[in-house]
Amino acid sequence: MSSPACMISVVSPVYRAEKIIPELVSRVEKQLKQICADSYEIILVEDRGPDNSWQVIQEIASINPKVRGIRLSRNFGQHPAITAGLDASVGDYVIVMDCDLQDVPEEIPKLYNKVLEGYDSVVASRFNRQDGFFKKLFSKLFHQSLSYLTGTYHDSSVANFGIYNRKVVNAIVSMRESIRYFPTQRTWVGFNRATIEVDHASRFEGETSYNFLKLMNLAMDIILAYSDKPLRIMVKLGLSISVISILTALSYVIYALAEGFEVLGYASLIISIWFFSGLIISIMGMVGLYVGKTFEGVKNRPIYIVDENIKADS
Repeated sequence: MSSPACMISVVSPVYRAEKIIPELVSRVEKQLKQICADSYEIILVEDRGPDNSWQVIQEIASINPKVRGIRLSRNFGQHPAITAGLDASVGDYVIVMDCDLQDVPEEIPKLYNKVLEGYDSVVASRFNRQDGFFKKLFSKLFHQSLSYLTGTYHDSSVANFGIYNRKVVNAIVSMRESIRYFPTQRTWVGFNRATIEVDHASRFEGETSYNFLKLMNLAMDIILAYSDKPLRIMVKLGLSISVISILTALSYVIYALAEGFEVLGYASLIISIWFFSGLIISIMGMVGLYVGKTFEGVKNRPIYIVDENIKADS
């Protein structure tokens, strides 16, 4: 199903994918030509990886006018790289997909046909994830924690892969906060959204750069950027401890009046000091994290810096 007025941009952040890029471009182009003829562009944002991905992108972009390469000045991360691609895109519809070919290019027509039904965005749900047990487990824990602490539902089967009309893209790129997480931004802007199931493939080559520690650091940044729930939890915890302390004090007064005073043990005193000291330090640390992220935000530094930009007809 095609549209003569259609212009499609495909944005893919690239990191350690020198052997994957030619296959990615070939398969994406094959699908795009079926639905919008020659009215498309493929934007590959190289996030300053340690391999030769940029050299491969240069070679392809120098002979293929439909491919545009953007190289960042350093490794800013996947989601700032997506932002760089969205900023550069000009399509009526923008497809965001990872470069590892786990997002199957052959599912692009399905996404496009669905968005033409009147949706502003259509996201892909990976109904049969081809990932290892631990990656799926970490991903599920990550999204469950994120859902609870941010107050918004995050489906572990849904990642970046999807198609978005220009209205949605403009709304997302207007959000210039320094901490970027594309799925949360996509959810926050709203609009009329649909979810469809798509095939999910094994990684074409290499291994994911996301490990448990990186996922936890990402989760912490997102929670601090999009929610004040940890602070609320700390307030509730403090109030709960205060109530327990009052009830405990009353019980000791009643016991003392009934049984007489006794000298309290050294162990209970030390335990109490350590417990409350730890609690106070934790609360101060949580507040400090928010202050730190606020300090980082008010610097108003750019989300990313482009080092090189290449296109065959430029």
